[in-house]
Amino acid sequence: EADATRSPVYLMANGTGAELAPGSSLRGADWLAIAIADRQPGRRDARVRSAVAIDEPTARELGRSLLRTDRSVRWRDGDVRAERVERLGAIVLSTRPLPEPDAAAVRDALLDGLRAEGLGLLRWSGAATELRARLAACRAGLGDPWPDVSDAALLETVAEAVRHGRVRSAADLRKLDVTGLLRAQVPWSVAGRLDETAPERVLVPSGSRVRVDYTDPTAPLLAVKVQEVFGWSSAPVVAGRPLLLHLLSPAARPVAVTSDLASFWATGYAGVRAELRGRYPRHPWPEDPTAADATRRVKPRR
Repeated sequence: EADATRSPVYLMANGTGAELAPGSSLRGADWLAIAIADRQPGRRDARVRSAVAIDEPTARELGRSLLRTDRSVRWRDGDVRAERVERLGAIVLSTRPLPEPDAAAVRDALLDGLRAEGLGLLRWSGAATELRARLAACRAGLGDPWPDVSDAALLETVAEAVRHGRVRSAADLRKLDVTGLLRAQVPWSVAGRLDETAPERVLVPSGSRVRVDYTDPTAPLLAVKVQEVFGWSSAPVVAGRPLLLHLLSPAARPVAVTSDLASFWATGYAGVRAELRGRYPRHPWPEDPTAADATRRVKPRR
């Protein structure tokens, strides 16, 4: 049969390519009955030496011993493809949808897809992404019994859902409740402590509730203006370790990064104060920030 992508090359029933000589009058024929073809060392395709053009009914009659119909259920092009495939040896004659594929074969195809394409097949809501990051921080900082939510561990979790659920397609994978799957991994002994151990937001001395960034599970960080943490003697502990504070100027530009707030007040703050108090006179710059009142307000203009 002719290969549509390369018109002078045909696919033989044994799976070998067969190429017509340049200028052959047989070029463009849909089917060939090849009498002689040989392949030289180092060449992928054989060279057709003797052949005659035929039609498909003749090809079917000549190769009737090679005719078969297979059921194919596999992952292809981002989804499970269930097809009834008619072949003449290695040549595909027709492909039709398979209306009732075997459930076990569908599950196996889905698992192949998960292994090949990963967790991107799931629909990750903002809540699911954040929950995973918080759990990863708990695992990194405190270890067991906080669950492993790495790619490998979550792929196995999703695979179990596929094996024991009614997931039969990529669309069904996207309908999975990822947040629910994550919460189901948290042992009951610590499930009630998640909001305390890895809170979504932290209350700072100014009264603001600032969101914690768990992008790096080994170093949860809090970006907050310096004036809002006056009075704090140390950074709060989140997921087993002091928060990494990104201290900001009144213009929300970083002025210091530290998890040792006491050391910053003692050795770094004076330099920041000297540099910025003239630039931002409407914001407080006390000499002793540990005894000052935190604020998110500015002094009114005169």
